[in-house]
Formats: sequence, C-alpha cells, structure tokens
Amino acid sequence: MATFAEVLRYLTQTVFGIYIFAVLLRLLLQLARADFYNPISQFVVKLSNPLVLPLRRVIPSIGRLDSATVLLALMLQFLATIIVLGLLGVPFGTPNPLIVIVWSAVGILSLVVKVYFFAILAMIIFSWIAPHSHHPALALLHQLTEPAMAPLRRLLPPMGGLDLSPILAFVAINVLEIVLRGLAAWLGMPGGIVLGL
Repeated sequence: MATFAEVLRYLTQTVFGIYIFAVLLRLLLQLARADFYNPISQFVVKLSNPLVLPLRRVIPSIGRLDSATVLLALMLQFLATIIVLGLLGVPFGTPNPLIVIVWSAVGILSLVVKVYFFAILAMIIFSWIAPHSHHPALALLHQLTEPAMAPLRRLLPPMGGLDLSPILAFVAINVLEIVLRGLAAWLGMPGGIVLGL
C-alpha cells in the first residue's frame, strides 16, 4: 500500500508540476514581452488557456501582471500540496489552509527561480554549440532571460568578448534558493510536498 501511495504521489507531482510549469512559463513570457507567435509560446498558451481564460473573466490584470495566471499557479500548487499531504496520511484540514497557501507561494517562487536557472544554463550551452542558431526555442530563451540579464550586464560588462554576467546570475539564483529553503524550513514545510522545492 505504501508503494501505491508513493506512485500516486509521484504521478500527482509530475502531472501538476508540468502544468504549473506551463502556467508559470506563460506568465514569465508575458512579463518578458516574448514573441507571442513563436511556436513554443503558442503551445504554452494553448496548453494553459483552458484554465486561464475562465479565470480572466473574473480576475482582472494588474498592469502588466496577469493576475489570473498567478492565481491559477497558486491554486494548482495548493491543490497538489493538499493531495500529496493526503497521500502522506495527513488528514484534510491539517495543516491550516492559510499555511498551505504560504507553502504554495514559496513553492511557486522556487519554481520561478529554477526556470531562470535552467534557462540561463541553456543559453550558455547553446551560445557555445550553436552561437548563430535561429531556432524558435533559442529565441524564446533569449527573450525570457534578457530582462534578468540586462541589469547584470550593466554591473559586469563583457570583458574581452566574454560575457561574465551569468556568473552574477547564478550567484543571485543560489542566494535566492538558500533564502527560499530557509523560509521553507522556518514555515515547517515537509520536504518534497511542494513542487518547486
């Protein structure tokens, strides 16, 4: 029975994780003003539209921030956390739902940090192996990471044709991950229940 519960927990985290990733990617691409007509952007939009569009009818955007997408990511993370807690044998209603909402927010922030870590890492790798490629994925990665990388390039401009700003980005990402792990421990989050941690 414990094995069956572990398989269910794994499948729950995988399915929710993929969909939450798509929803967050949609949000981050909107914030970065990435090319909406890129085939990957179109796929992400089509995948997330069934749940985002109904929420948009009720929840307005705040400036450039798509509030419906943020709320959807939090709701999905909350639901995944409740299901995983249930599979771990924690009765429904414990812990307090407000605590689970905070856990969900921390998990979402952690997932955003991971998205940027892997996006910047992919940009570095592809700049070595395919520096002049015009693949839609590379264009989207560049558009996604550029708003975060541009301020770092001003702090540490390229030296001798070498862009060292990713080093600053990885330092900042590691600091954020340490802070989020510390916050998760302080909030008493059980390990492995929240998808982003």
